[in-house]
Amino acid sequence: MSPLDSSLLDGVPLAIRPLATESLWGQQPSCFHFSGEKPHLEAYFDAYFKYYAKQCNLIACHHNGEYSSVETHGDIMTIAQLLRKSLPRAEVRKRMSDFLKSANNTQPGEHENSINLVARLMLMVRIGKVPHEGSKGRYLNWEEGDLREFVYNCFAPPVTRRHDRIKLEKSFNALNLQRIGGIKIWWTENLADHLRMVDDDKGIFIFHHASFLEHQLHNSMYPPRFIEETLRTLKLLFPRYNPATKKWYEKAAAKSACGLDKRLIWIGNLNAEERQVDNFSYWHDRLVILKEVYDEARPSTLSQFWHDRRNGPQWYTFWVALWVLVLTILAIFLAVVQCIEGGMQVYIAMRP
Repeated sequence: MSPLDSSLLDGVPLAIRPLATESLWGQQPSCFHFSGEKPHLEAYFDAYFKYYAKQCNLIACHHNGEYSSVETHGDIMTIAQLLRKSLPRAEVRKRMSDFLKSANNTQPGEHENSINLVARLMLMVRIGKVPHEGSKGRYLNWEEGDLREFVYNCFAPPVTRRHDRIKLEKSFNALNLQRIGGIKIWWTENLADHLRMVDDDKGIFIFHHASFLEHQLHNSMYPPRFIEETLRTLKLLFPRYNPATKKWYEKAAAKSACGLDKRLIWIGNLNAEERQVDNFSYWHDRLVILKEVYDEARPSTLSQFWHDRRNGPQWYTFWVALWVLVLTILAIFLAVVQCIEGGMQVYIAMRP
């Protein structure tokens, strides 16, 4: 029996990885440089297949499979091939009845849930609402037409915000967003939520699956250069040659329960020319909003004051003034101690 014939209820066997990556995305040239420890491409998708298993459990295995019409990994791969052919959703739904074993016993909506599941696995975009899914993120509602056209429309570059005074400095990274700007990072597996601010601009979603993105550079299901630009936003926020950011992310990955992609901190960094806002189209507006919130943030704790060196003269002035204040208080304290000590000596000397 082929690994793809195994039931979704039995989990995700390691053997399906090479078959799944090709079925879901086609033969994609990869930019990975393989080490001796992980000589196969599929070994780099640990984070992705945790997502794969999570989505299958959420939709296909919910209530022992009663929520979806797919039963095996092979069913998922077959539907993925139909979706890659740019067939209308209605046509895909019609053809599913020809190969799904449970097609005759399906309830209304089961095929729809199955299509949404496969679309999620192909694109890492939360497509279709799942009532029992608990998440802060949003979902995209795809009801008709082909999947490629839907994705192109969803990620069309909406450059509407001015950026005359916006500069993406070298210090503008994910670590400083948190420790200087006080912006909480919410790690997301939904590409549509990437760089979207939440909680009254106190939090931001960041898509962390860098290994997945690196393998999608030539995937025609996404708009031209969309994946490449998304990778550049990650290089901007997680520069490879920043030891502090690297150490912070590795600690976050070790503590995270959602399985952060360890590849994220190794994908590279941007030079001054590449950091220009004009170079971003798809993520332009979200980057501008994020930078505006970051620039407007003012430190409120000593830790934030210490790390916030966006205004050099102001930083030095603050810390010089603080040290002068500390030394003044210390001098006053020592003077008081000396006065008390002198008074005690006089008192002892005058005692009979």
